[in-house]
Amino acid sequence: MDTRISVDLQSYKYPDGTVALSDIRLAVKRGEFTGILGSNGSGKTTLLKVMDGLIKGYQGEVLLDGDNVLRLHPRDIYRKVGLVFQNPDDQLFASNVFEDTAFGPRNMGCAEAEVRRRVEQALSSVDMAEFGAKGIHNLSYGQKKRVCIAGLLAMGHEILLMDEPTAGLDPMGEYRMMELLTRLNKEQGVTIVMATHSVDLVPIFLHQLHILSRGKLVRGGTPEEVFTAPDELANVKLRLPHIAELIYKLKHDEGLPFARIPLTIGEARREIVEAMGK
Repeated sequence: MDTRISVDLQSYKYPDGTVALSDIRLAVKRGEFTGILGSNGSGKTTLLKVMDGLIKGYQGEVLLDGDNVLRLHPRDIYRKVGLVFQNPDDQLFASNVFEDTAFGPRNMGCAEAEVRRRVEQALSSVDMAEFGAKGIHNLSYGQKKRVCIAGLLAMGHEILLMDEPTAGLDPMGEYRMMELLTRLNKEQGVTIVMATHSVDLVPIFLHQLHILSRGKLVRGGTPEEVFTAPDELANVKLRLPHIAELIYKLKHDEGLPFARIPLTIGEARREIVEAMGK
């Protein structure tokens, strides 16, 4: 599995001199679904913008398929990587769904027949195929987020950087968004990096997880490897997933014989059955 994005960042400061990111080292491999987990203000959005080439004044190196993004033309970056903003209203501007999704391919110089093919395929990928003529202002918040994703897929993006993709959605909307991203990842091979503070969604869907606190990566690995130290998570203003927190307390406070701390309901059920000796 080859590396698509490699970050080796010594420091990035905001214009007022505040250090926003420091000592960031991570690699995103082809086909991975990677999470950057952190509380509000931890630097998640800034890190995504660095990876997308939108922020340049840093000390260090960011590579896209082995090429330094600071030396790449923006067009060469945006043919591969796209950032989906937290608020879709910051990204959508056309009058209807089709026109907004078509903007990228047209700007790339695609012929109109190719534009239509790309738009139809992209909208189908995000379950919005029947909404092409619908006005942007008539969409729900979740639908707007899907159109943002479609706009990047229509440009041929192979890597999606998602800034809090489930923010502002109800619980069912959160789950549907995560199912959509998982499908894009598994079925279409789209590499995804997702910034989030939603710890309960992370273990169900992600391959790799990095915890960001005050602009520094403090922990990384699989969700199982990361969610082993509740005290350390509390220090960075995070917590275990609810089900894991329950089992952890039953094990350490009540002395119940759980072999491991599960992260999902299915895993918890198996641990409980085994602990009961059934």
